[in-house]
Amino acid sequence: MSYVRGLKCRECGREYPKEVLFVCEYCFGSLEVNYDYGRIKKDLTKEVILRRPKTMWRYKELLPLDNDPTVGLNSGFTPLIPANNLAKKLGVKELYIKDDSVNHPTLSFKDRVVSVAISKAREFGFDTVACASTGNLANSVSAQAASVGLKSYIFIPADLELGKVVASLIYSPCLVAVEGNYDEVNRLCSEIASKYKWAFVNINIRPYYAEGSKSMGYEIAEQLNWKLPLHIVVPSAGGSLITKIWKSFNELQKLGFVDSVPTKVYCAQGHGCSPIVTAIKEKTEIIKPVKPKTIAKSLAIGNPADGYYAIDTVRKSGGYGEEATDAEIVEAIKLLAKEEGIFTETAGGVTLAVAKRLIENKIIPKDESIVLCITGNGLKTQEAVIKALPKPLKIRPNLASFEEQIKNGTNQKIADDKVIEYYI
Repeated sequence: MSYVRGLKCRECGREYPKEVLFVCEYCFGSLEVNYDYGRIKKDLTKEVILRRPKTMWRYKELLPLDNDPTVGLNSGFTPLIPANNLAKKLGVKELYIKDDSVNHPTLSFKDRVVSVAISKAREFGFDTVACASTGNLANSVSAQAASVGLKSYIFIPADLELGKVVASLIYSPCLVAVEGNYDEVNRLCSEIASKYKWAFVNINIRPYYAEGSKSMGYEIAEQLNWKLPLHIVVPSAGGSLITKIWKSFNELQKLGFVDSVPTKVYCAQGHGCSPIVTAIKEKTEIIKPVKPKTIAKSLAIGNPADGYYAIDTVRKSGGYGEEATDAEIVEAIKLLAKEEGIFTETAGGVTLAVAKRLIENKIIPKDESIVLCITGNGLKTQEAVIKALPKPLKIRPNLASFEEQIKNGTNQKIADDKVIEYYI
């Protein structure tokens, strides 16, 4: 049974039916899903949720499907890890990692939104799905389309990390590498979407797709025993994830699952592509598009579609925005791995590096609860850190050789021009 009334313009409030629409025809504002919260409040309780499987679909009344999901049945409900070692290192009292680097099936938070988008595309009768992607979305659309026999067209910037290219090609989509940055890829896809009858998950069915991100917020609340953190740091590319986590917290209050929403939301971006953070710092609502130049390629969107709403989220919550340099990103990836045994991709490095700076600058207090959103797996972006790692000790297969190497010292860094050659 669907709890969706239809779509609603985020600007003028005009309502639309449940169709393949994404822009208001009157004011050109973006559309979002409009729910019947009165009915949801009657039917969805904590007891109902606790009886269901531990996936994102335990909150299905708050997701925009008319029927049961048909893909991504095991996505979501990723761990919320008490990061005690890292907390001690940063000098904070209560720190958690929301670890979507182990999400199913493709190791990123995009599995949430794609599970919703492709399930919805099948409800609409599409036989082909597509996307413009900086990597993780490409992987998830490729995998989940393959799982139900849909054709898929995946458009990516040509300079994407090899790990993410391989992790899409393995599912046999039509992968198109465009000689341009993500914003140019997205513009091309908008033209293609207007001509071909395909479900572009982050274009023509974006209102439904974006709702999948809310499941991360529901899970955080439940995993904290229906309490919300006082601070949450979220990596931002197009700006959708940060807005939907905020929306999820407010929905939980509306339904009576939490008493209030005390959470301050912080936007994390990479230096070299931080249009949202720049606008936050300049106290303006105007996003100035930039040409991305950062190792955090999954966040490299110079003209974010939901940038305005991300800014609005940060301001309403009383949060802030900060950026991280490439060097800080690499060090944060290494720090998270060393202290908590979690290998994150560059976006996760941005989250931790920004959190570290916000704590050091006393913007985030050290004695209040903090959640860091880790959105992808480091196996996809190994190029970012390989030059910062030491070489393994090489020994002959005998005890004397081992003891000689141990006596001589620990691992040493490899010269930059020898890195790939050494590991291959």
